[in-house]
Amino acid sequence: MGLLSSRVERSAIMAGDHIYTWRALFTYSHHGIYVGGQKVVHFTRKKKKTSSSTDSPSSSSSFKPELPPACPIFPDCGFQQPNSGVILSCLDCFLDEGSLHNFEYGVAPSVFLTKVRGGTCTTASSDPPGTVIHRAMYLLQNGFGNYDLFENNCEDFALYCKTGLLPIDEQGIGRSGQASSVIGIPLAAIFSSPFKLLVAGMYCAGRYITDIGVRKDVIKVSVEDLAVNLGWRQCSEEGAREDDSSNDALFSSKSEEVRTDHQKA
Repeated sequence: MGLLSSRVERSAIMAGDHIYTWRALFTYSHHGIYVGGQKVVHFTRKKKKTSSSTDSPSSSSSFKPELPPACPIFPDCGFQQPNSGVILSCLDCFLDEGSLHNFEYGVAPSVFLTKVRGGTCTTASSDPPGTVIHRAMYLLQNGFGNYDLFENNCEDFALYCKTGLLPIDEQGIGRSGQASSVIGIPLAAIFSSPFKLLVAGMYCAGRYITDIGVRKDVIKVSVEDLAVNLGWRQCSEEGAREDDSSNDALFSSKSEEVRTDHQKA
């Protein structure tokens, strides 16, 4: 495993793995959950509603991961519920010609502190693959709230699917190690060279204390209670139950497709 990240071959990943790929010359990484069958569930900004929906989602932000307009291999690639940023795509479209990396869980603090970049590992332990896949597929049908670079991004999505942990406080930095790195880099840049070692130590320590495996302000939240607890659905309990029941058939169908694809792979 390298100091920058953990590059792997496709044959090495397994269903339930948290994977990521670097974008824009290693300036940021995009994260998702591999659910088997060459499919990935990941999180981005919601698709913009336009009068013409024949084109792929447009973006004015350089930090938004984009998907090709159509996948010639997997018809369900790009499946996405209305008003949701959670999307199912094939592995090729997710990587978008980038390299494949595996996010590490349960690393020792000493290993965590040696990583040059945040957003590559955590000291937190992962839940079993079946639980991870269930969370990802459930959120594909029910959403993961609004995308926010610092509080609710693609890495936050993958970390929740793997651990079920969420911060108690709604304000502040989410679970993302990548966000901690983005905040830390500008602060380090203002120091002159005699303080580089001190700054490096502060930078690593800052990433460590915000790691979800170390923080004390996180709790385990079941995926079925996630939307209600965080207020992502602005509706009554009766309305929420109706939404859940209407999605049951589609959720079961999509889950069965993933299982079938995984068995064939």
